[in-house]
Amino acid sequence: MASSRNGGVVFEDFFPAMVDKLGQEGFMKELCNGFHLLMDKEKGVITFESLKENAALLGLQGISDEEIMCMVREGDMDGDQALNEMEFCTLMFRLSPALMENSKEMLEEAIVSTEFDY
Repeated sequence: MASSRNGGVVFEDFFPAMVDKLGQEGFMKELCNGFHLLMDKEKGVITFESLKENAALLGLQGISDEEIMCMVREGDMDGDQALNEMEFCTLMFRLSPALMENSKEMLEEAIVSTEFDY
C-alpha cells in the first residue's frame, strides 16, 4: 500500500477502484471502518499515538515519528492535533486525485439519495 521514496511516504491510489467495486455508500462505510480501526478508543479520534501504534496495519512499518505527525497535521482542520472522523475522511479524499475529480458528482448523488430517505 505504501512505500518510502526519497524519505517520504507514497501511496498508491486504490480508492477509485474501491468506489467502483463497493459503490459510494460502501466506500464511505469502509472509510469509517478504517477510521475506527486507527482511532484511540478512549478519545474517539486518531491521535499521533494511535496512528503510530497502528502504522503496521497501513503497511507503514518503520515510518518515522515526524512522518506520522505530518500525516496528523495534514488532516487536522480544527487544530486539536488529532483527526476526527470527518477530518479523516476529508484527508482520504484529498490524498486521492481521482476521487477529488469525482467528489462533486459523489456529493450531488449523496444529497439526492438522502432527499428521499425522509
